[in-house]
Order: sequence, then C-alpha cells, then structure tokens
Amino acid sequence: MSFLIVDESQRVGDSWRNRYDSLALFTPRSLNALPGKGLDGDPDGYPSRDEFADYLANYALHYNLPVQTNFRVTSLDIEAETLFRAKGADGSVILARGVVVATGGFQVPVIPEIAKTFSSQVRQLTPETYKGPADVEHGPVVVIGDGASGRDIAFELSAFKSVILSRGRNRRLLPEKLLGISTWKWLKALGLLRVGPNSLLGRIMRKSDPFPNRERSDRDLKKRGVVLASRLIGADGKHAVFADGSALDVGAVIWCIGYRDDFTWLMIKAAKDQTGSIVVNDGRSPVPGLFFIGRPWQRNRASALVTGSAEDAQRLVDDLEQYLSNTRQGEGSIALVAE
Repeated sequence: MSFLIVDESQRVGDSWRNRYDSLALFTPRSLNALPGKGLDGDPDGYPSRDEFADYLANYALHYNLPVQTNFRVTSLDIEAETLFRAKGADGSVILARGVVVATGGFQVPVIPEIAKTFSSQVRQLTPETYKGPADVEHGPVVVIGDGASGRDIAFELSAFKSVILSRGRNRRLLPEKLLGISTWKWLKALGLLRVGPNSLLGRIMRKSDPFPNRERSDRDLKKRGVVLASRLIGADGKHAVFADGSALDVGAVIWCIGYRDDFTWLMIKAAKDQTGSIVVNDGRSPVPGLFFIGRPWQRNRASALVTGSAEDAQRLVDDLEQYLSNTRQGEGSIALVAE
C-alpha cells in the first residue's frame, strides 16, 4: 500500500520536543524501540524527551518514510462514499482510501472550571505549557495531580521552590525493579501488558493505573521537601483550599489532572457517539476504512505505550489491507496517517 504520514509540526518528533524539558519516558529503552531499529544506550535506562524525539526522526529517515510536516488537518470527511478528504490549514486537500488516526490519547490537558476562580496574579500552567523551573517566578507552587507528570514536575521544582502536590486518591507506584530486573520487563514477560481492558486483571490495572517509582514515591517527594496535600476543592484569588481543610496563598498552579480528546476536526458523524466522543473497537471505527492507533487501553495496557505499537500496528494494517481488498482498491491505495 502507498501511504502518507502527515504531521502538523515542523520536524518529526516535535510532539515530544514541545513537552517539559526534563521529561523522560517511564519505560526503559529496551521497551521503547520500534521494529527494526533499537535505541542506543543503557537498555534499562530511560530515554529523555529529546533523545526519543531524535530517535523518531532518525527512524523516519532510516526507513525513508513519507512524512509531510507542517500539515495540520483541520477537517476530515468522506467524499464519494469510499474516499476520505483531509483538508489542511493551508487549504490543501489530500484524498485517501483509508485513514489511520494516530493522535493518541493525550491531546489536550484538562483544566477544570475551578481554575477560573484563581486570581490573574496566579500563573497557571499544564504539562504542555510548563517547560522548566524558570517558568514559575513566584511560589508557593501547587501541582494538581499526582500521576507521572505531576510527580516529575513536583520533584524538579522542589529544588527551587516551595511545592505542594495535591492528590485526589492514594496512588500505588510500582517498584522500579524486582530481583534486579525492570518491573516493566516482568509485566511484559508475564503477559500483563496484553490483558484486555474488560478482563478482571485489566479492570484492576485500569483502576490503579500504576507506574514505576523512579524516586517519585510519597516518601521520596517528602525528602525533597514537597508537601503532600489532599484534593483541591476551592480557590479564591490567590487562596487555594484543600479537602482536608488546609489552605494557603499560592503563586502558581500546574494542572496535571489528565487529558481530553479533541476530535472537532473529525466531521464524520458516524464515527462519533451522541456525546461527540469517537467510537472505537479494537482500533476500528464503525466507519469503513477509518482506524485508530495509540489509544489508551485500545487493546491492552501496552496500546498507549511505544512497546505496544508494533503488535497493534500489525493488526491494524491487516484490517486495513482486508478492507482495501474488499473494496477492490488495494492496488495503489493511499492510507493517510495523521500523527
């Protein structure tokens, strides 16, 4: 199949380069290689933001992948029943027999309504807009959300600022290694990364959503001087109020409470439910020829991780090939992949 990858960024990998400076993947290099080309360095170490971005760029060059950068898809609809029509921000149009949406599940940071009750003097950031400690001039700083990004940012800022980490529930972190071996390797070897989202183990893993410690446990953060607070329930000007009754004046807030999808550009009504959310089953849309990859728990825990991309991609390409064969358009067809 002929295909084209479109990316709104200037360079392959910029979606990683645009994140905060100190970001590192929380899975080891040995589990972050795409098929056919490994990452250099300690296989048990964690690749940095820029390292992985450069790896993606080199991967595209190594395999001479057809990537069109600076192409932001502003709308995708159907033309003449079997053709998809992707319109770019510059007005140009790409027609394709099949489409793979690879925008992932971490598109737009969530900022709750309570953010509006903070004073304009309180600087508010997200993992997308925060780059490093220099972005926060005045403290104390409240980091809302104790997932991987929230703990990373609180850890980094604690060397420069007074930091409060606001948590909504007890977070269970995995030990980084078991018997000297990466916990992620154990999870993969035991098949736990492949359990389905609706299985008993899958439901347990989805609820707990564990990730490796990497010196980001409650104990480690406390040693760094981070104050652990309960859930933020109110704000008034510079005043932040927490569920345990504590309160304080803050200089900055960093929202790390998750992400939401943005599929406003997807104009195909049959691809969404009544709430406007996309409908996906094992990577397949109810719209023939439209596929998704990289969605959290698309097939299993690994689906949103680099380590799960190869297996999910193989299944998707098999499905896409079958679809094109059934429509007798397999020869010379174009699959548009939006990164």
